[in-house]
Amino acid sequence: MSVTPPSPESTPQIDVSCEELEALLEKVRSELGEAGYQKLQAAIRTLGYVTELLRNQEATLASLRRLLCHSSTEKTSKVLKQAGIESSDNKPQPPGAPPAAKGATAGHGRNGSAAYRGARKVSVPHAYLKAGDPCPDCQCGKVYPQRDPGVLVRVKGQAPIAATVYELEKLRCNLCGDLFTATVPEGVGEKKYDETAASMIAMLRYGSGVPWYRLQGLEKSLGIPLPMATQCEIVTETAVMLQPALQELTRQAARGEVVHNDDTSMRVLSLDRDADISPERTGVFTSGLVWIFQARRIALYFTGCKHAGENLAAVLKQRPTDLPPPIQMCDALSRNVPKSFATLLANCLTHGRRNFVEVTPSFPEECRFVLETLGEVYGYDDQARTQCLSPEQRLHFHQEHSGPVMEKLKVWLGAQFAERKVEPNSGLGKAISYMLNHWEKLTLFLRVPGAPLDNNIAERALKKAILHRKNSLFYKNRNGAQMGDLFMSLIHTCELNGVNPFDYLNELQRHAEELKQTPSEWMPWNYRETLARTGALLDDAA
Repeated sequence: MSVTPPSPESTPQIDVSCEELEALLEKVRSELGEAGYQKLQAAIRTLGYVTELLRNQEATLASLRRLLCHSSTEKTSKVLKQAGIESSDNKPQPPGAPPAAKGATAGHGRNGSAAYRGARKVSVPHAYLKAGDPCPDCQCGKVYPQRDPGVLVRVKGQAPIAATVYELEKLRCNLCGDLFTATVPEGVGEKKYDETAASMIAMLRYGSGVPWYRLQGLEKSLGIPLPMATQCEIVTETAVMLQPALQELTRQAARGEVVHNDDTSMRVLSLDRDADISPERTGVFTSGLVWIFQARRIALYFTGCKHAGENLAAVLKQRPTDLPPPIQMCDALSRNVPKSFATLLANCLTHGRRNFVEVTPSFPEECRFVLETLGEVYGYDDQARTQCLSPEQRLHFHQEHSGPVMEKLKVWLGAQFAERKVEPNSGLGKAISYMLNHWEKLTLFLRVPGAPLDNNIAERALKKAILHRKNSLFYKNRNGAQMGDLFMSLIHTCELNGVNPFDYLNELQRHAEELKQTPSEWMPWNYRETLARTGALLDDAA
């Protein structure tokens, strides 16, 4: 890293590393105080990170601004308010819709008792009454059970990983010297680290982005020493057992009706290049693919030198030839599109909208029209989702309501150039050009049943990879990256389908042999039925 002082004429450029700067900072730590030390340390690390970004040819001023400055919301009312325009931001209401609630009922918390799906349920019978007993007040009627019981929620803390030490009593004969040791209690497994420990480590590491060293420090502070090397060995062994589940997810995903895909940059310290990748391509990425079919969602992650389109093509190789091409939602980058497989390509409306958000301070009135028009379309999409319309019903609904709105927007966009109201090379002109150039792909939802409006689901899926990059900075090698992809795929697929990922990972390990034989019966959406059918669920409960 090179640091140039403010007056380059009088002082030469200095080459210095972040390690040297942090070493100098340590020498003056006592004089700075802890608060000052933390601030300067953060500044040095930010400088190093920005330097690494600038070495990347794809780094732009806009990306640096988003990194260093606080990001603002893209909600229409907030964007317009920052530009000095007040907006009601009212979404169209469906006919006969009830008025919006003014607020939650007093006395109810942020989450009701039903939200605690992982909580242990305890039934508490009445102390002295049962169904059919005489009423203690009126002495005439009889009491009967209510459908909805009274509910109390109590939350307590616990260590993410706990340990039990069994002290087995030993007795020795004073004559013959034979040693007698107490029998190990029933139910104590042979392995030091059972499946729940492996699942929790994987959840913290790849589900929540906790680096190895932070988990090691947390457990050590709670009296459970768990070295980083041990953690890595545990999840590595577990990943081998779970490979059949990932392979089956990939096979079923290839049959999907809709796929969302996108990329984010990633760093792998020692990455062996694929033989079919050109040496000129030096980038490393994590691709996120979210497949939707039959109301199920499957998330797949791929880390390496390949782009999202190439990783999508690898999955489509397993697609049966008798199925029609899937609907593909992505942004307009060509690297997101598979070269050897046909798809019904749709582009993300949110990406087109974001171009107007960025230039709203310079063109407030023009951007207001675009943002509020697109907001109306999203309002209709919310209505379709609320009414649980089928793909065909949703298509007709959008054609009836969103079609005229989008046509009005297209006419307005074209008029800005035709009437010379906007300079084509200005920020607003480029935003309009993007919309017009990709109009057919941006409006696929008006012609094809099930076509989505945006790629937000893939953007959210990539947050897991971004969280790993922020906290851990990199993977060490390809094996580590593939292990991260496996656990992120399984964990996020569970989250997308409303399944407890911790319970799912536990059961896959407990039934590793069955998983290997029939992986299709051990998917997040049917593994509970498989357990109930085989009686394993009852055995586990006992």
